[in-house]
Amino acid sequence: MQKKLGLSVLDQTPIRKNGDASAALQESIRLARLTDRLGYTRYWLSEHHNTVTLAGAAPEILISRLAAETKGIRLGSGGIMLPNHSTLKVAENFRLLEALYPGRIDLGLGRAPGGDRLTAQLLNPSNTFDPQEYIRQIKDLHAFLSDTPTPGTFEGKIRAIPQISTQPELWMLTSSGESAYLVAHYGIALCYAQFINPVGGPEAIRAYTERFRPSSQHPEPLASVGIFAFCSEDPQKVKETQALIDYRLLGFEKGQYDEIPTSAAASAYAYTPAEWQRVLYNRQRTAIGTPAQLKEMLTGIAHQFGVNELVLSTFTERAEDRLHSYELLADIFNLQPRDASLVSTYGERSGL
Repeated sequence: MQKKLGLSVLDQTPIRKNGDASAALQESIRLARLTDRLGYTRYWLSEHHNTVTLAGAAPEILISRLAAETKGIRLGSGGIMLPNHSTLKVAENFRLLEALYPGRIDLGLGRAPGGDRLTAQLLNPSNTFDPQEYIRQIKDLHAFLSDTPTPGTFEGKIRAIPQISTQPELWMLTSSGESAYLVAHYGIALCYAQFINPVGGPEAIRAYTERFRPSSQHPEPLASVGIFAFCSEDPQKVKETQALIDYRLLGFEKGQYDEIPTSAAASAYAYTPAEWQRVLYNRQRTAIGTPAQLKEMLTGIAHQFGVNELVLSTFTERAEDRLHSYELLADIFNLQPRDASLVSTYGERSGL
């Protein structure tokens, strides 16, 4: 029997029209508090660079802030783009977080630059963009976190501090089957990024499960799926948000990273036939609808991929709609509130 479906959050810290980064970060605090109380499993923060529309350049810093604002939800990166960083420094950052909040820290990893290649080169001048180097970083990171002597740790002469008895939970975000093999080899948990690549996800997770090698942290395979999602009881808001996401995703594909679209601009845009084909393709990366529709969509996705957890990323024009969407989804899937006395009404839940 399939376990109860768990829900998690991927926060890309979007900056709103006429807003700024400070307001976006305060919204993240509100959302973390809300989803913690509602019973979401984990709250991940993405790493992005060289774009003025997102505020999340350093997930490890924001993780610390949000962990202090919450009680039970796991906090983590979705993900740290490992080639941008020193492997030892990543290990020490997340060991420190784990020491501060034992049993609540996830270290999600990714290979993409989180921006453009030039920016990635400046972030880590030693980055060769060689896939083999990424594999070596994964091996070294695993050794640093487990205090295992390897050539990457100079046979144990270099240790990641602080020395602690627990480890952050290792995850890898992937949008390809190639990375699924790597994750399986090292016994790491896997999150398939359906919100990036809507093709090949179930096959990647199946390959991961079949080839999984048990590790000390994960004796069995553990997988989830990330998707853009929005829920509202108002069909008009559903329509407007679908238009907004359609426009936003197409804009990213066209390199328009600095535009903060509005639903009015999105609804008024006249797509060419070729652009509309891309819109229809990109809708496979989203789950947008009313509560009844989302119940069916998300349950179907979980069944298709064979997972018991979905990681949801939500973009809306108004902050209140974003918060309310996460509340509705918690109700739909009967999440267990961590403090029922704090979630009697939407206003109380969201801190509005």
